[in-house]
Amino acid sequence: MGTVSRGFLPIPGDACLWMEVSPGMAIHRVTDIALKASNVRLGQMIVEREFGSFALYHKDQSTVLHSGDVVLDAIGSEIRKRTKPATSWTEIIRAITPDHSVLINRQNRSGSMIQAGMSMFILETEPAGYVLKAANEAEKASNITVVDVKAVGAFGRLTLAGKEGDVEEAAAASINAIEQITNF
Repeated sequence: MGTVSRGFLPIPGDACLWMEVSPGMAIHRVTDIALKASNVRLGQMIVEREFGSFALYHKDQSTVLHSGDVVLDAIGSEIRKRTKPATSWTEIIRAITPDHSVLINRQNRSGSMIQAGMSMFILETEPAGYVLKAANEAEKASNITVVDVKAVGAFGRLTLAGKEGDVEEAAAASINAIEQITNF
């Protein structure tokens, strides 16, 4: 996130709230509400036609959660009304070829690079924001490299790489993270 964020960068250990709303322009109203509710920092705000999203950070998780609760109350919603996540695509590609790695790295200029011989895991979620939870859990589960995370638009996309066993462990953790999201 730090390579693409145009807002305040997260500090290691910060709690993060990612919120996605529809229509996209509504993100301005919910951002205003969230920032006035507490002293969170705005990491990024993205406006698209169908969806708008933001990332809020603070060292204290309860501060971040408070801003989220205030937003939900202001828009007449609750956590249990959020859209249930779905995993749209998963795949592990083992021992990436040099040509494949070069093209992936050319397309992705904002994350880490994948090297030839590494295995690669691809995950696609719907709605997009849930892919951030999957990426976070994958990083905690094993020694992998996050090559790319896109959490905006209709689908979220995660690409990570590493040794085959590490990638398998990270893939399982990311898929489990999506499946464990409840409150519907």
